[in-house]
Amino acid sequence: MKNKKDGAGKMLSYGFRYARTGIILLFFTLSLILAGCGSDASSGSVRQQASGIPAGAVPQQAAPKTSENTGRQDTLAAGDAVKVVPATVISVAGGDTLHVKINGREEKVRLIGVNTPEIAHPDLGIKEEPYGKEAAAYTQKRLAGKQVYLELDVGERDKYGRMLAYVWLEKPANDSEAEVRAKMYNAELLLNGYAQVMTVPPNVKYADLFVKLQREAREAGKGLWGAAVTAPVSAPAYGGKSGSVAKYIGNSSSKKFHYPDCRWAKEISPRNRVEFTSRQEAINAGYQPCKVCRP
Repeated sequence: MKNKKDGAGKMLSYGFRYARTGIILLFFTLSLILAGCGSDASSGSVRQQASGIPAGAVPQQAAPKTSENTGRQDTLAAGDAVKVVPATVISVAGGDTLHVKINGREEKVRLIGVNTPEIAHPDLGIKEEPYGKEAAAYTQKRLAGKQVYLELDVGERDKYGRMLAYVWLEKPANDSEAEVRAKMYNAELLLNGYAQVMTVPPNVKYADLFVKLQREAREAGKGLWGAAVTAPVSAPAYGGKSGSVAKYIGNSSSKKFHYPDCRWAKEISPRNRVEFTSRQEAINAGYQPCKVCRP
C-alpha cells in the first residue's frame, strides 16, 4: 500500500510541475506578442514625429504647386526689401547732383544711373548744355528742403568722393518696377525726359529698367527728346566708302560716329550730337566708327 501511495504522489507532483511550466510558456508567448504590437505602434509614432506630423494625426496630401502657366504668385509678389538711409536735401547743385544732410553731416550725392545736361560752370570751364537749366530747375523744385531716402549700390562713392545713390521720394516697400516708377527720383528724371541713362558698373541694379524708362520718354518725345534734331538725309547707304562728302553723326558720350540713318545715330540726344563733314574729321577728333552701320 505504501508503494502505491508513493507512486500516486509522484505522479501528482509531476502533473503540477508540467502544468506550471505550460502556464509559464503561455505567459511568455503572450508577452512576446504584446511587445511586438507595442513596438510597431511606437515605431509608427516615431516616424510620424520625425516627419513633422503629430502622433495620431492623419497626414494630409500636400497642396499642388502652382504651375508657371497658371500664374506664379511667388514671382508676382512684391520684390526684395530695400535698405535706405533717410536724408534731407539742403541744396541742389544740378539736375543729378544734391547736397544732403545725413545724421548731422553733409554729403554731396550723385544720382546713380542717370545723367542730366550740364548747367554752366565758368570756373570749371563747363558750358551750358541744352535742357541743362530745365533739369536743374526741375530737381530744385522737386527736392530742395525735402526728406528723401538714399539707396546705395555696390560702389558707394565715385572718384570725386561723392556718395552715389538712388534717391527715393518716399520710403519704398520693395524694389519692384511699380515702386521704382512711383517713388524713385532717378526714374522720374528719365520718364520726364530730363536725363539720359548713364550706366557705370558695378552700380547696375536698375540699369535694364532705366533703359526701358528712357525708351518710353524718347518715344513720347518728352523733355530733351522733344528737341531732337533731324539728321541730314543725303548720306550714303551703309558701307559707304571713306572720304565720302556726306555728313557723319558723332556721340560725344560714347565717342562713336555713325551714318545719319543709322538706328543708333537717331537715338543720340541733342546735347551729345556732333556732326562731321568727313570720316577723317571724325577719326581725327578721336571718334570710333559704329560697328553696326560701319561708316
